[in-house]
Amino acid sequence: MVDVAEKPATVREATAECIVRMSPETVEAVRGGTAKGDALQVARVAGIMAAKRTPDLIPLAHPLPLTSVTVDFDFVEGGVRVVAKARVVGQTGVEMEALTAAAVAGLTLIDMTKGVERGVYLELVRLLEKSGGRSGTWRRSG
Repeated sequence: MVDVAEKPATVREATAECIVRMSPETVEAVRGGTAKGDALQVARVAGIMAAKRTPDLIPLAHPLPLTSVTVDFDFVEGGVRVVAKARVVGQTGVEMEALTAAAVAGLTLIDMTKGVERGVYLELVRLLEKSGGRSGTWRRSG
């Protein structure tokens, strides 16, 4: 684990996304509710909970006192886009928390829709931007 004791506490934010690929019929099921319930709301809670548990899942990740985690969804061609944002006032970044939130929310959408379509899958789990700390702001280009 990296020693961050000498680093100043600053506001740090990160945004990550993933795409959950599914058929148009499954997208409509997500819009209207699946047999398991409101897939988006369940996935949102799962993503937030996952961000809070990141150090239990990712070896050597620091436990962080997260000040905010949001998980939002956009319907896109061929599926659902998950966008997760994490924020902390601390000595290390929240990139892994944002990525974990996005991925687990996406996996939860798969679980919520597997009764409708077996072939739903995750694609493109990636960091979009981060800010705070010594390295400043970084944004994915394109």
